Amino acid sequence: MNNKQKKTLVALFGSPPPRDMPWEDLESLLKAAGAVMTEGDGSRVKFDMNGVTVAFHRPHKPKTVRSYQVQIACEFLECIGVKP
Repeated sequence: MNNKQKKTLVALFGSPPPRDMPWEDLESLLKAAGAVMTEGDGSRVKFDMNGVTVAFHRPHKPKTVRSYQVQIACEFLECIGVKP
């Protein structure tokens, strides 16, 4: 995990959660954590690791992560053992 991904991880678990995090940053963090990304139909994206799966709809405009996606991403990261 590089420094930018580490900063993204800290921001995800921060208080208050980020409101303008680019989708690309979250995607990069999840891949760096070891999750395997699978593209679905349309904007669907799924990440799998150690039998744990999380699914998202990739945001269109603006291409920022929504608050419910931050919560889901944090829960996924905790389940796979990744914490700041």
